[in-house]
Amino acid sequence: MSADAPVAELHPDCSGRTATARPWSEAVAVLTGAELFRLSTVRPDGRPHVTPLIGLWSDGALHFCTGPSERKARNLAKNPEVVVTTGNNTLTHGFDVVVEGRADRVTDENRLTRLAELWEAKYGAEWHFEVHAGAFANGAGGRADVFRVAPRRAFGFGKGEPYSQTRWRFT
Repeated sequence: MSADAPVAELHPDCSGRTATARPWSEAVAVLTGAELFRLSTVRPDGRPHVTPLIGLWSDGALHFCTGPSERKARNLAKNPEVVVTTGNNTLTHGFDVVVEGRADRVTDENRLTRLAELWEAKYGAEWHFEVHAGAFANGAGGRADVFRVAPRRAFGFGKGEPYSQTRWRFT
């Protein structure tokens, strides 16, 4: 089993009678197409912190960036465990995805260069980054550290008939 083929389990108590476990490919389609995500981290004092951000799915993981002095970066320095969510804000249609995992810094310059290209392709020239010293850099001298979240566990919430809750377990 790989990150491309996790074990899918339907939660019958949270799913309609005719629901079936959704394939991981549907979750990947949501993660790939999403423009906005919500990142949940934990502050050093244990309180939660949630923030919207942009990101992209590439090579079996979700990637996002943040300035090193931002709250989320400071939280990750103390505790890299995160939850990332995306989907839509409707009750009766759509598919929401929740990814649990560890946010690890990406510092390989070849990988960062490829991610910078993907960022600009997805979000446009406004999100053009150069790569310098193991991070994204913009023309104004700003720095953004890049993080990779490979799913350890993920959940999918199908909305509408039939409602469903699928859990994917990764090795």
